[in-house]
Amino acid sequence: MSALAMEPSADASTQPTPARMRDAMGSFATGVTVVTGLDGGEPVGFACQSFASVSLTPPLVLFCADHRGRTWPRIRTAGRFAVNVLAEDQQELCGRFGSSRGRRFEDLDWERSDWDTPSLPEVLMRVHAEVVDVHVAGDHDVVIGRVLGLETPREGRPLLFYRGEFGVEKPVAPAPYPWGYGDRWG
Repeated sequence: MSALAMEPSADASTQPTPARMRDAMGSFATGVTVVTGLDGGEPVGFACQSFASVSLTPPLVLFCADHRGRTWPRIRTAGRFAVNVLAEDQQELCGRFGSSRGRRFEDLDWERSDWDTPSLPEVLMRVHAEVVDVHVAGDHDVVIGRVLGLETPREGRPLLFYRGEFGVEKPVAPAPYPWGYGDRWG
């Protein structure tokens, strides 16, 4: 391959600016979760799209959280968390946890799990885990958790986030970010 072929494009439309990253990565549909924990007995949580299974043996999962968020440091201190996978009819629940202005646990019927993590109502799945490793990656932490327990409270379709909106049956053009660029999940 020639040196010329390896040179990066000078085209501004391909540069990975934060706005371009958000728009381009919006082409990848993700499930929506709420990561919860207890801090001094108080429930805390945040909406999170970056969640995945890592390993079956041992059972490990990961999520990513913004360093600048107020909630993730509190969950990290607690050392345990739950990942609550939202159903497609739980957009309101996502709204509670997806904005710095959200009311989160106020008037919400949640329960403390056997693993001492907050369980949200009527979600598709819950993963209860303990923090085993945290890797700094740019402006986020990649959190690895050892799975302590799994729950599947109900069947249903997942809440998906695609091109700035919920669901995939939307127009192709990206919509404005629903919580604004100033809000950060985590």
